[in-house]
Amino acid sequence: MKKILFLLLILATTNIHFIMAQEKITQTAGHMQLGEFAPKFAELNDDVLFGEVWNRPGLSPHDRSMITIATLVGKGIIDSSLTHHLQFAKQNGVTRTEISEILTHIAFYAGWPNAWGAFRLAKDVWAEDLTDDNGKAAFQREMIFPIGEPNTAYAKYFIGNSYLAPISKEQIPFNNVTFEPRCRNNWHIHHATKGGGQMLVCVAGRGWYQEEGKPAVQMLPGDVIHIPANVKHWHGAAADSWFAHLAFEIPGENSSNEWLEPVTDAEYDKLEE
Repeated sequence: MKKILFLLLILATTNIHFIMAQEKITQTAGHMQLGEFAPKFAELNDDVLFGEVWNRPGLSPHDRSMITIATLVGKGIIDSSLTHHLQFAKQNGVTRTEISEILTHIAFYAGWPNAWGAFRLAKDVWAEDLTDDNGKAAFQREMIFPIGEPNTAYAKYFIGNSYLAPISKEQIPFNNVTFEPRCRNNWHIHHATKGGGQMLVCVAGRGWYQEEGKPAVQMLPGDVIHIPANVKHWHGAAADSWFAHLAFEIPGENSSNEWLEPVTDAEYDKLEE
């Protein structure tokens, strides 16, 4: 039942994610480079192609970038214009894994030399994803939701580094919270006189959840944790894995969060024995 709930939730929230990520695309290269020489072409490029077509609701910018790259490579265009679209694709959320897969697939239809040329350009665009970052970039490639920015506002309540990505602010607001290995939040309580509490949905990696006086529960992708109001608990990543969960705050009356003592290394290490 938990797995079914997770799949339904992913189907629903995936669309929310793309809606949030899809800001209006603007382009000024045509006017800047050809505005005086070919003003009509500049207008069609910036205002029609990018201003209208790229912003149509039928496809996400992510998917339009994938289609555009496949078309350019298929036509043998592996020059600076492809580099521009590879950079644009990365901005639109295309991952290193996705670009690698699409170019490998295209090679069988568009020609091996075209794919080689495209790979040389793509490798430079996604070069930073190959640097040593303690596995953060690799973990992002496992997960449909963004890792987000460092969770600085709540850093004092965490041991280790955590990251926060708002996914939706409509209806029931929720965030994706990512923990580096061994990172965990302090013991805390979601207070409410009626309703309240929190729900966690594991989306990637392996983590732990524990209520005071109870054994810790391992969390894996698809697991759902229901946290009642007024229950002392903590959650975080396993020692050998990055971990991410969606966090849903349940509406309640007189709701507040109380942050308590950290989970000590001695407490935490017992879970990994």
